[in-house]
Order: sequence, then structure tokens, then C-alpha cells
Amino acid sequence: MQAANAGSDVSSGHRPVENWNPPYCGDIGMRIAGDGTWFYQNGPIGRHALVKLFAGILRKDVDGKTYLVTPVEKVLVTVADAPFLAVEMAATGSGPEQSLTFRTNLDDVVTVDARHPLRFERQASSGGMKPYVLVRGRLEALATRAVYAELVALAEPRGEGQSALGVWSGGIWWKLTDEGVT
Repeated sequence: MQAANAGSDVSSGHRPVENWNPPYCGDIGMRIAGDGTWFYQNGPIGRHALVKLFAGILRKDVDGKTYLVTPVEKVLVTVADAPFLAVEMAATGSGPEQSLTFRTNLDDVVTVDARHPLRFERQASSGGMKPYVLVRGRLEALATRAVYAELVALAEPRGEGQSALGVWSGGIWWKLTDEGVT
């Protein structure tokens, strides 16, 4: 896996959506379910290539809403959790030199570092943690259960009394809680 750069990369299917400011054109019935399935007007979009095309023009704005954006229009996309799923993880190196690289369900590849942080959010229902990695812009990927298990297997203790667990990537120790990095 090779890490994607933080900017827009037309060759990878990502357009410079952060630079476009088209008018809002409404809700066309597009949504992304918690399992990563994309829907248009209640029917699943079955063509992976079409979903990847849409993902290339996806943007999450400061209002917290996600949109499909072109130079001339912006339409709402309802997202159940995160627009992408981290479905594969590769770890290279160890300790502070370790790098964690994730591949999403739509083939984005990112390495956790200061520009692509790893964060954990506590689930209200179970109290468990959900790991997310920033893919681009404000768009995140939620790690699947299998990837989360791989992440936990790499966790090591750190801190006073070695009581906190976390993982290294990009020279940063990412704490496996919703309290942030140290």
C-alpha cells in the first residue's frame, strides 16, 4: 500500500472539491450506510466504479454535513457514521518508527501521521471505542472490527505506571481512548 497525499489528487480520482463553492441544490436521496453501502433513492448503488467516482467528489463541510460537489452544484449525502471503512491495515517498523497504513473500502490508502490522525470515539450504546482515521479533507474512515482487532494487537503500554495503551505511527503515540494523543 502506498499512502495518499493530503491534497487533492486528480490521478487518484479525487477532485479539488475544497476549492469549489457551488450553490446548494438540495437532497437527492443519496446516503451512505454504516456498513459502507451507498444508496440512491433507497436503492443500493451496485457498481463499485460508480461509488468510487462519487467518492472522488465527496466533501464534508464545516457545518458537519457531507456533500457531493462539482464546480456548479452541491447536493447532500446523508452519512450514517463515516463515509469510508478502513478494511485493511499494514504495520511497518516498530516503536516510534512504526507506520500504520490503512486501505479503505474505496481503495484510498493513508498512513497515520499528523496530517492523517487516528482518533477514537466512545460508543454511547456499549462504551466501546471506535477508531477513525482521517482520509482527506474532513472525511474519515471507520476501522472495521477486524482492523480494530489488528490495531489493538499492536497496542503497547505507555505513560505513568504504563497504564495507557496506544500505538505508534508517524512518530506520534496515539492513545487508544477518546482522550487524544500524547
